[in-house]
Amino acid sequence: MTLYDVPAPAKINLFLHVVGRRDDGYHLLQTAFRFIDLCDTLHFDRRSDGQVVCEGSLPGLAHEDDLVVRAARALQNATGTSCGAQIRYQKAIPSGAGLGGGSSDAASTLLALNRLWQTGLDRRALMALALPLGADVPVFIYGRPAFAQGVGERLSPLSLPQRSYVVIQPSQPVPTAGIFSAPELTRNTPSIIMSVFVDWQRVHAQGVGVLADAAGAADSSPYFGRNDLEPVVCSRFARVRETALWLKRQGIHARMTGSGGCFFIECATLEQARLCQQEIIVKMPGSQNGQVAMVENTWACPGLLDHPLRHWIRS
Repeated sequence: MTLYDVPAPAKINLFLHVVGRRDDGYHLLQTAFRFIDLCDTLHFDRRSDGQVVCEGSLPGLAHEDDLVVRAARALQNATGTSCGAQIRYQKAIPSGAGLGGGSSDAASTLLALNRLWQTGLDRRALMALALPLGADVPVFIYGRPAFAQGVGERLSPLSLPQRSYVVIQPSQPVPTAGIFSAPELTRNTPSIIMSVFVDWQRVHAQGVGVLADAAGAADSSPYFGRNDLEPVVCSRFARVRETALWLKRQGIHARMTGSGGCFFIECATLEQARLCQQEIIVKMPGSQNGQVAMVENTWACPGLLDHPLRHWIRS
């Protein structure tokens, strides 16, 4: 049995507040997750010998450290299945970008192998397996845009308006661990209740003119709250800081997602997002005099109303 062309979508954090820190060092967050149509692709062949073999791992990453392998092992251990898998995946989501690519790959692996191996776990059981793999993994199993609290595991569904996004990848990856351990990171943003964000979304749902002008760039900031990690990342990573400053000089309101370093620009339609992307590509300084270009890549993609694999498991 096989499952080919299994998508693993990226996520963006519409806002990200660090509201505290637990005694064990884990940070307490409040954030809003949204999936976007920028996807890695995975392929699965069932094996009868119990082995998990993965092709496509990132260079320098040990096989057993790959989140895809760890997800498969977690499902094996939880269910006692004798099945194994031959896994191949192709990356489209960059690493060190704040887009959750590794977490999404792990979640799609759990969803796909639960189906391929017929292990029959429900959503809650898979989310329990997902959390030890990483704080962002459960939301991809949850399968819906979500308001998240705690370390990211306390999820409540959100209804979000249809929007599209320009995603901009600076030519500098950002390691998550170093950002959360930074002494200058503020950890005392006041907590909010979900209805505050929901009410803000409702007020701004009709404000398409505020969200994007004819070129797709915002006239005034269209974003709720802030990303508390953004000042830390910009202070430590020159290419990320240069990208943020350049966008600001163009009058474009962009926000960093996750722990960086990608930025996103929210637009009313995919057409506006594509126009905005083209404007950025034309104006963005390229590599000169042997220097590395400031930006590695850009994408224009719609926001997703649900994870594409949401209905592969029962709730």
